[in-house]
Amino acid sequence: MSYWFTCFLLYSFLGYCLEKLFARAVHSDRQVRKCFLILPLCPVYGLAMVAVLFVTVPALPFWIRVVMGAVLCTGIEYLVHLFYDKVFHTQFWDYSDLSFHIGGRVCPHFAIIWGILSTVAVEYIHPILSVIAAAVPPAIAYVLWLLLTVDCVFTSALLLRSHDTELLSLSALLSQQ
Repeated sequence: MSYWFTCFLLYSFLGYCLEKLFARAVHSDRQVRKCFLILPLCPVYGLAMVAVLFVTVPALPFWIRVVMGAVLCTGIEYLVHLFYDKVFHTQFWDYSDLSFHIGGRVCPHFAIIWGILSTVAVEYIHPILSVIAAAVPPAIAYVLWLLLTVDCVFTSALLLRSHDTELLSLSALLSQQ
């Protein structure tokens, strides 16, 4: 169990890094690109990649794995967005300005990207990350679980009160006080 939790954390962190690079590359107004107050994590990436790892069959042709990754990652992206919207009344992303979006939650443009990224991650990134995840002792995974839980509680309280994802940095939060 600690292996999969560590994989979730590693891919959530890589997703955060990818989001930061994307925000910088497109000169986004929204530079806060994480989903927790303290931890630099985007859990939608962790959830999606763990799901992809569970269903990936390496013997399948590349394009089938891309389609599977696109469908699975986009489905998880939709559900995570729906959760944030219904529980916290907030949005971390909005694809409303892109064609063929579904409620601003998902769109074909990013579905294709998720399919390619997930397939490339399974082939080239996961062999490295699996060694790291397997080397994490259960006691460290337990500490990380506690840290994530504490951050979830504080983040949830902040989002339930403010509905403002831009406050998910300590500097932004402190400037509001």
